[in-house]
Amino acid sequence: MYSVLIVDDENEVIDFLSMYLEKEGFSVTGTSDGASALSALSVKSYDCILLDVMLPQMNGFQVLKKLREISQVPVIMISARVTAADKILGLDLGGDDYITKPFDPLEVVARVKSNIRRYRHTARNESIAAESSANAHIVKAGPYKLDLEKCQFKIEEKTVDITSTEFQLLKLFLTSPNRVFTKQQLMEAAWPEQNYVEDNSIMVALSKLRTKMNENYSIKNIRGLGYRLEIKND
Repeated sequence: MYSVLIVDDENEVIDFLSMYLEKEGFSVTGTSDGASALSALSVKSYDCILLDVMLPQMNGFQVLKKLREISQVPVIMISARVTAADKILGLDLGGDDYITKPFDPLEVVARVKSNIRRYRHTARNESIAAESSANAHIVKAGPYKLDLEKCQFKIEEKTVDITSTEFQLLKLFLTSPNRVFTKQQLMEAAWPEQNYVEDNSIMVALSKLRTKMNENYSIKNIRGLGYRLEIKND
């Protein structure tokens, strides 16, 4: 259930809007001044705020400015002031919408729903982006996880010690599982500063790496082509 805070010095307006919002399943709290609104926000979070501009002591614009210091909850300004300057001021201070009095209560409900929907969609996308950014240095394939920043290798969340050469090989294989890499590509990845690496060095490095891997997921020799890390789908 979404919650809405109505801030208006006219109790009739609060009761009127509450009736329509509650009919649509919203939980509604009403308060008549800015100080009470900020106090209510300090103890509870709301999904949307309907904020009247003409409030006693602290007007709606002042309340909005203070509110934006602590929350990004959608705020719909409500006012009998219809000038473009007032609307622009409200939006510039962080308001998400502006409704003029007299209003249609059904339109108010529709706008509350729209603003909540847009806010939650934006928040969800930001969360996904943040999570993706936080995990950008993690390479995963099958039961394997390689942390590129910590140079840490895990198999099914169990840490396995690896050498710097094995780290470079794993980075290549895990970035593109099931892709075939030639010996030349392996050499350039694991021994970038050497112009020539004997086949035996590559074979030994791969052999040691295989012993650290689960039998169901391993580095396979593709005759005449190279090597690939096979990841079997369960």
